Amino acid sequence: MSKTAEVILSENAVYRVIDGEIKKVDKPGVGFRKQVITWQDDKPLFYEVSYTKR
Repeated sequence: MSKTAEVILSENAVYRVIDGEIKKVDKPGVGFRKQVITWQDDKPLFYEVSYTKR
């Protein structure tokens, strides 16, 4: 079975796909931003979103 998903290309975003389901990763807050995705067994297991202000 093949699934199809649509994303809005005019929007800056990061997506992850796990077991055929697409999910949008939360945006970091204002300032210097970072997103870290941790993989295990060839799957993105979880992600960390952080930011630093000056």
